[in-house]
Amino acid sequence: MAYLTLKNINKIYPNGFHAVHDFNLEAERGEFIVFVGPSGCGKSTTLRMIAGLEDISKGDFLIDGELANNWGPREREVAMVFQSYALYPNMSVYDNLAFGLNLQGVDEDVIEERVQKTAKILGLTEYLDRMPRALSGGQRQRVAVGRSIIRKVGIFLMDEPLSNLDAKQRVTMRSEITQIHRETGATTIYVTHDQTEAMTMADRIVVMKNGYVQQVGTPKEVYFNPVNMFVAGFIGEPPMNFITRKVEKGCITIGQHSLDLSKKLGERISEYEGKDIVFGFRPEAIALGEKADAYVVSGTVELTEMLGDNANVYVDVDGDKSILKVTPHEIPDMDSDIAFSIPYEGVYLFDAETENVI
Repeated sequence: MAYLTLKNINKIYPNGFHAVHDFNLEAERGEFIVFVGPSGCGKSTTLRMIAGLEDISKGDFLIDGELANNWGPREREVAMVFQSYALYPNMSVYDNLAFGLNLQGVDEDVIEERVQKTAKILGLTEYLDRMPRALSGGQRQRVAVGRSIIRKVGIFLMDEPLSNLDAKQRVTMRSEITQIHRETGATTIYVTHDQTEAMTMADRIVVMKNGYVQQVGTPKEVYFNPVNMFVAGFIGEPPMNFITRKVEKGCITIGQHSLDLSKKLGERISEYEGKDIVFGFRPEAIALGEKADAYVVSGTVELTEMLGDNANVYVDVDGDKSILKVTPHEIPDMDSDIAFSIPYEGVYLFDAETENVI
């Protein structure tokens, strides 16, 4: 039996706004689940329903098999870390970490032991006497995380906890939170709009759009087997390239190249004869030049970005914009005409009408 079960969860506000539609998920004990999607997609609202901070309009929420819709946050044994650090500015780091335990009436010796252990895990031991204003943003966020994990709850909820940090701090905190999760073993639900955080931290990812779940799967599954164009375009940096063309005699034409889609779909391509189809490929799937057993496409270089270990090449492909990822030694000249190849297994085809993968 799953530890957390969400069955057809809906959130409808009094003004009629339907924020979350039929959300379904089963999370195992100790699993790290990441909700990802653009702003306003319903991921934070769902998290708050799990926490007990928002009422569930329809559906069932179960914790370890027991219906928990009407349980308060304390009964659910959840700890939550918000985007803002929400530290007490007049308390030291030690007192911030100990605050929840003091409210529970935990013995002082136990509090001391837990605070010291938590501080050691988070690298805060030397900062226990400092006030929050004397800490960096990353250190404050570690205190906020520590204040939650010190309570030893079963469910750990995090709502965009790294969004206020700079790029270097986010990388550091990603690894620290992942390590904390492994050490505590708590079931963690993590909300972010950053697909890099989702890919690097999650056991499974829940991709959301406009209040609907688009796909649930491991990072590898949502990256290599997206169910629709939204997931394909949202997961991956740079995003997947899309070119829409009409199927004629089993082929689509991109510039001077006729691409035989039966090599990808076999006889199923006949179902799309005369219809628009979306030809998708990831920037890193390409190889410069004309290769065998691949679709060959040509374009004109409009912009290049040197990124160190790789480079992005922005290309006009028969009126469509595409991004190619190449090595620093392969960067083509600006305004040059280039050909590139996409292996058949690196191509994704989508129904232009439904946007679902074919």
